[in-house]
Amino acid sequence: MNTKKIDPASNIQALKQFGEFGGVNPSITDSATFTFMTAKSMLDTFHGEAEGCFLYARHWNPSNKYLADALAAMEGTEAAWVTGSGMAAITTVFLQLCNAGDHIVSSMTTYGGTFAFLNNYLPKFNIDVTFVDTTDLEAVKKAIRPNTKLVYTETMSNPLLQISDIPALSEITKQHGIQLVVDNTFTPMIFAPYLMGADIVVYSMTKYINGKNDAVAGAICASNQFILDISDVNKGTAMLLGPVLDPLRSSNILKNMYTLHIRMKQHSKNALYLAERFEEIGLKYNYPGMPNHPQHELMKSLMNEEFGFGGMIAIDMETAERATQLMESMQLKNVGYHAVSLGYFRTLFSNSGKSTSSEVPVDIQKTMGMSPGLVRFSVGLDNDIEASYKLIKESLDEL
Repeated sequence: MNTKKIDPASNIQALKQFGEFGGVNPSITDSATFTFMTAKSMLDTFHGEAEGCFLYARHWNPSNKYLADALAAMEGTEAAWVTGSGMAAITTVFLQLCNAGDHIVSSMTTYGGTFAFLNNYLPKFNIDVTFVDTTDLEAVKKAIRPNTKLVYTETMSNPLLQISDIPALSEITKQHGIQLVVDNTFTPMIFAPYLMGADIVVYSMTKYINGKNDAVAGAICASNQFILDISDVNKGTAMLLGPVLDPLRSSNILKNMYTLHIRMKQHSKNALYLAERFEEIGLKYNYPGMPNHPQHELMKSLMNEEFGFGGMIAIDMETAERATQLMESMQLKNVGYHAVSLGYFRTLFSNSGKSTSSEVPVDIQKTMGMSPGLVRFSVGLDNDIEASYKLIKESLDEL
């Protein structure tokens, strides 16, 4: 297994993607369909045998290919595919790997939309799912069945910020000849799951990768063969379900990727500052960058240290009512916005049990250990994080 650290920023910078007419940015291909000089070239492209030819934008588009190449460089994968949303990336992978009668082992602590798809939608296809605590490796092993096709987890879980031991999970999946699929949305550049043994890495690019909350997009990073499989014109899930990303959005996201390394460092720096202040005042919080986090040492052993411990932090206000009071006060003080999503340049905060994890039944939330008063912070790029903390402290003192 290759667990070497990489420099994702350098990998992206090394790409040579020149515009067709000498522009510093690749030109946007504003076409849904493409011409062929011969009938044979078109036929070969339909069969996946033509190098460098484009058929139809639902299949491939030059702008999407530029972005996919950059994502593959960042992740250390052979190839990538871009989709119209993070959920499109996740569901494409599940539906490509699984048929009726198959089984999935998934982290119980995962994004609410993913949980809903696994728990509520896949049963109609007779695909069974077992939810486990993926930080408990024995529980993962026990959940695997003869018909299991994959283990799914998030590198840093949403919203409890648990850290998955990707190398250990990879050893388990490889022993059983199944796939390890990892959502790395919370920790781009901080973790390189593919190089730690994951088979497929998915992203909601809506979040940190794009960083502006002005586009919805997703990504699948994997082997050449898997990308060929999902884009196959006869049986590829991505080709046949059509979750294509608009080329204009691809172009914008590609440009934003070149500042991702800078942004991740600042997000992490600001979140660590808040965690240290929360520790000082005795606030109940959760942040993987602090020694009291259960997987702090694990994260240190696996992460690309220069990018920090990430921009996500959670605090426990014990009740949804107190969480609401705090969030409304912080928004009035201009700490940030009471809104879902993450990775934005402003701080965003929401009560997970009532928002991004609301699809998870309350009894399962309790099993996961999610407090009804959990407030998830996506810490922004504030230049003066000390001033932001003072406003948060004022809001806390008013409760």
